Amino acid sequence: MDKSLAADRFWVDKANCHNAERQYHELLSKQGSSANSQSTLVSEIAKAREHIKNSLEKMDVITTLSSSPVSSDVLDRVAVVEKDNADLRNLIESLRAVCLETQNRVTALEKKVNSELSGKASAPISAPASAPATATQPEADDDDVDLFGSDEEEDENAARIREERLAAYAAKKSKKPQIIAKSSLILDVKPWDDETDLKVMETEIRKITTDGLLWGASKFVPVAFGIQKLSISCVVEDDKVSIDWLTEEIEKLEDYVQSVDVAAFNKI
Repeated sequence: MDKSLAADRFWVDKANCHNAERQYHELLSKQGSSANSQSTLVSEIAKAREHIKNSLEKMDVITTLSSSPVSSDVLDRVAVVEKDNADLRNLIESLRAVCLETQNRVTALEKKVNSELSGKASAPISAPASAPATATQPEADDDDVDLFGSDEEEDENAARIREERLAAYAAKKSKKPQIIAKSSLILDVKPWDDETDLKVMETEIRKITTDGLLWGASKFVPVAFGIQKLSISCVVEDDKVSIDWLTEEIEKLEDYVQSVDVAAFNKI
């Protein structure tokens, strides 16, 4: 039988071994948690002690500062600030007094101006009172009118007055400078052929003179096939010189002139 048990591979105490191992690990875990809680409590106590120490040190610094005397530099600065504050207050009070005085002056001036305006407005009201006295004067003058005067005398006086006025108007009108209407012309004068001497033609044209005619600049303008025309400017007074008359006078130069055209016309 002993041989059979020795040959058997079945572990009878396995459950007991597992229970013993479980209890061992549970014991270890309990010991670790208690150790951790103890270390946490110790760290909190250390932090509290450090905080208390820092607070006591700060209180000592405050006590030292309060017991130490204030430096003279700080006192001087405080005195300067207080002096500046007092000066500013005095300045504000003086400015306030100036503002009040200015306001009082403006009020007095407004009252004075209003009183003067009201006096001027009331002055014209008393003026019409003397109007009836002056209005009665023409009634007294009516007594001097000749109610029985003849109509012929009145017509003669009216005619004389009208003639005097017409003469005065004519004299006034004659003194005013009269505006002379003028025109500026550019005439194109064409010769018969290229053998015509344009300079001689221009000289003959400029010989045409009359009151109110003024010749200006001129130039030779090519036309075609070597033929040139004369372009000449002039100024004429509309009341004295006719454009048709001027063109006819130029066309009378039959030996030189073929035709005359008005190239430009402007009123001056």
